[in-house]
Amino acid sequence: MNKKSDASIEINVKLDENKIPEKINWSASDGGVENEEAKAFLMSIWDADKMETLKIDLWVKDMSIDHMKIFFHQSLVAMTETFFRSTKDEKMTSTLNDFCDYFAKKMELKKE
Repeated sequence: MNKKSDASIEINVKLDENKIPEKINWSASDGGVENEEAKAFLMSIWDADKMETLKIDLWVKDMSIDHMKIFFHQSLVAMTETFFRSTKDEKMTSTLNDFCDYFAKKMELKKE
């Protein structure tokens, strides 16, 4: 028998008096994550009717620039992997991987 189920992702953001994020916690009902702290998140949602991407990007005010560079690089790598899994476009995936390597080099994230 095929059972349907729902899953939820919850993100809570504590803001300071100037509405700047101070703390981010998240939970995922089917991922075993319960009220875990995070320093940043990027979320993209596809609106098929409008043919556009809706996005939210937040980070806490005490996140260092060095950590943001690493976070951004890892996000680009993950998006490249998702792109390949969804399209199987090897040529563009290779190009995206080259850009990720270039980004890491320019941000001094990888030593030669």
